[in-house]
Amino acid sequence: MSTPLADAVLRYAGLGVLPMHTPGHKGGRGAHPMLRRFFTEEGLRSDVSLSAELDDLHAPTGCIRAAEELAAEAYGADAAYFMVNGTTGAIHTMLMAALAPGETILVPRNVHRSIVGAMILTGVRPIYMQPEVDTRLGIAMGVSLHTVEAAVREHPEARAVLLVYPTYYGVATELAAIADLLHAQGKLLLVDAAHGAHFAFSDALPPSAMAAGADLAAESTHKLLGSLTQTSMLLARSGLVSTERIRAASGVIQSTSPSEVLLASLDLARAQMAEEGQERLAAAIRAAEELRRSINEIEGLWAFGAEYMGADGMAALDPLKITVQVTGLGLSGFAAEEELRRRNVACELADARNVLFLLSYADGQRETARILAALRLMAEEHAPMCTSRGAASFLALPPIPETALAPRDAYFARSEHVDVGTAEGRTAAETIVFYPPGIPVLAPGDVIDGATLAYLRAMKAVGARVVGAADASLGTLTVIAKG
Repeated sequence: MSTPLADAVLRYAGLGVLPMHTPGHKGGRGAHPMLRRFFTEEGLRSDVSLSAELDDLHAPTGCIRAAEELAAEAYGADAAYFMVNGTTGAIHTMLMAALAPGETILVPRNVHRSIVGAMILTGVRPIYMQPEVDTRLGIAMGVSLHTVEAAVREHPEARAVLLVYPTYYGVATELAAIADLLHAQGKLLLVDAAHGAHFAFSDALPPSAMAAGADLAAESTHKLLGSLTQTSMLLARSGLVSTERIRAASGVIQSTSPSEVLLASLDLARAQMAEEGQERLAAAIRAAEELRRSINEIEGLWAFGAEYMGADGMAALDPLKITVQVTGLGLSGFAAEEELRRRNVACELADARNVLFLLSYADGQRETARILAALRLMAEEHAPMCTSRGAASFLALPPIPETALAPRDAYFARSEHVDVGTAEGRTAAETIVFYPPGIPVLAPGDVIDGATLAYLRAMKAVGARVVGAADASLGTLTVIAKG
């Protein structure tokens, strides 16, 4: 498979150029001995960001442009844009390119905090949509077609809809039908497809965001494919958002000194999937389904599968995402995560009731056997027990709070810290997230209500990690100052 960017980087590393420019380690000549343990000598010589032979990420005409064109073809997009600021950078670029300050966007409440950041940067006005919530699992699923229809009808001024596809837990909503609905009304469909970068390379997976009709999709190539951490792609369909606008927004958001090694890893990840994706993903899916069946034979554990899909907002499931509910063992997801880590198995995330295992094209039966062995040992040490409906209700996700201000206005407003006991009715000036999965419980501009405060207390009590709050203990909250 052609890898124009990766080839160019390695050619440059072999030229023997005297680097009288950045970076300061000068092709590895000055690298710390421990840094040399992370990279080969050739890799250090490849660590450059500005060279005529290696093109310009912000105005590509050579090897970067060729690599992006191959990526667009592989993903079924009209254009692809390489990202080195993570999928966060891709999402920020997407909103900046597609919308103007003051325009309205419909977004689900279970968005990643990077989307809240994008709304602060761009000044768009969000209207939040409630995703479907599965009470047995205690997690948010997708936003359904019916919910989008109602939101568009109620807010015809909305310029775009942004959806998460799939969710962190691998659940895919009815994206193609939603795309048809929006395009019939001239509205944009923007997709946070961070966890769907592999969908384009297997018929056994849900349709990719681009195949389903997205206008722009931010995809985390590093999460489930083979590029290096913090590399992603922004995929685009021609028509409603111009190439020039996307490239300009990327230039504002992204580093002016992008690592060629990171960029080359995107080129290689695409080539690997184009050549081997179907076969390797098929093997991983077989291993994942066998693991799911074996988990469901362990008393006290439950891993839902494709048979659990079919309700609103739950059109399909990525089988490589294995969510295991552990409450039947009397454990929270956080406690189970710690126990598994002691057995040298690291989960992707934990929540109040579940742990999530993320499999990729790199995994097979050897890896799933280790997961299964660790779960069996954990189950042997904890007697199965029933969880009460009261416990499930106590940790249910709170309703969407009222929005008093746009996130940007709230972010830049004068703020103060107040005791959590007096915060009800005040307007939030910070984002509070339990991470993972990084879904805002409070976002700047939200009116703080009793249900949200109860959820904050409950999640803190079960050991969830707080991110974004000025006071991680949640004893105080940051709110818009009075007067």
